[in-house]
Amino acid sequence: MAIQCCFERYEKKYCLTLSQQRYLLEQMTPHMKKDAYGEYTICNIYYDTDDFLLIRASLEKPVYKEKLRVRSYGVPQADGKVFVELKKKFDGVVYKRRITTGIQNVEPFLSGELPSENFGQIGREIGYFQSFYHTAPKVFIGYDRLAFAGIDDPQLRITFDTNLRWRDTDVDLRLGDHGAPIALPCGDVLMEVKIPGACPLWLSHLLSDVGAFPTSFSKYGACYRDELSAGVHTTALKEDTFCA
Repeated sequence: MAIQCCFERYEKKYCLTLSQQRYLLEQMTPHMKKDAYGEYTICNIYYDTDDFLLIRASLEKPVYKEKLRVRSYGVPQADGKVFVELKKKFDGVVYKRRITTGIQNVEPFLSGELPSENFGQIGREIGYFQSFYHTAPKVFIGYDRLAFAGIDDPQLRITFDTNLRWRDTDVDLRLGDHGAPIALPCGDVLMEVKIPGACPLWLSHLLSDVGAFPTSFSKYGACYRDELSAGVHTTALKEDTFCA
């Protein structure tokens, strides 16, 4: 299967209870099917400046915002493949551009030791971003995902994320997917609807029936706001440590 490198779409998030999730999973069966991977764990390293400029700007909800992260599906091996992603949002539309490379190349690439030209046009864009912001790895965020794609419209995607966790030590994807829980503001499941255009009528009715409403919840934003901005530096391994 070809790996998609560029995305342009609308993304809406919803906090759900487990009963709401069950209802949606039952009712969306005629329209959605599990994607090629189905259930998996996503691991992310979010990059930021020393004063967390990018996440601070994002939390102010500007018309335009951007962020850089490195993502793997599961814990990568020493020579495993990862995605380096530049994600931007402008006027409600999300643009994501990414390259695939061996995890051993990530730091040399982002530090400028490896020329950005080696990674094509998207590599040059990420290189320019780094030359401007000089970001470094700040936070690990992981979660378990159940993913679906539209039967008639494969570009429609619905994902359900659970067991959200974070840490700000051992900020390396190869060091495991452990972390302290990130508690959602309400519910137990974070659902994301990703679509290039208008929401299908059947899905709008289904969301209304189940009482699901959009939320602006950000995983990285919650960790910064509730932990990092307060100067509370923890190992993120204690069971009683939460990002509310």
